[in-house]
Amino acid sequence: MSRKKGNSKRKPKSASGKTTPKKNTSGAGASGRPRRPLSRAKIRRRIHAALFAVFLVALAGAMWWVSSARQGDFLTLAEQGTEAMRAQVVSEPSAGREHVSGSIDYDHRFPLSGPHNPTWVEPGVYDARQPMEKLVHALEHGNIVIYYDEPGAEVMGRLREWAGLYDNQWSGIVVTPAAGLGEQIVMSAWTKRLQLEEFTAAPAAAFIDAYRGRGPENPVR
Repeated sequence: MSRKKGNSKRKPKSASGKTTPKKNTSGAGASGRPRRPLSRAKIRRRIHAALFAVFLVALAGAMWWVSSARQGDFLTLAEQGTEAMRAQVVSEPSAGREHVSGSIDYDHRFPLSGPHNPTWVEPGVYDARQPMEKLVHALEHGNIVIYYDEPGAEVMGRLREWAGLYDNQWSGIVVTPAAGLGEQIVMSAWTKRLQLEEFTAAPAAAFIDAYRGRGPENPVR
């Protein structure tokens, strides 16, 4: 007797002879369970996360643009003040670079070189007087050290802006108080000094641009 053919369907085979599983078109996950739609709370969280990421990227771009614009303005100002700065700057021979501990009796109130403490003052704006022995080490690194007393809000704002532009350990700006200067500003680099009886932005910027990053320990410019 001949066998009757059943109506069961055979699974399709691939070219290699292996059975090809049917695709899941019912919306179920790998486990066979149907996928649950995202809740409104999860959707909101994902949207907020995406918007926050976009905000951070936009903020970083805006900060970079502002910094670049300020640096461009600074360099333009420095170029304008170069001639006046060179006519006023004082140069001194190096008095050495030894590392010593304890206090040091320098020949000048604002020394430009000489023995100094093994540690240094980091770039930034300070409200309290910093140890001279550590400031000289900052000069050796290539930083510009600026001394102030009562220069006025506008001048301090300018110095803070410049210190924010240049804060690298080897080419930054240290702004520190020195009692008795009044409105004067004293600027120092390794073996270089510029004393301004009245702050003038152009020669001050020119001094920073000329000597920042050129200390003897690790010149970077």
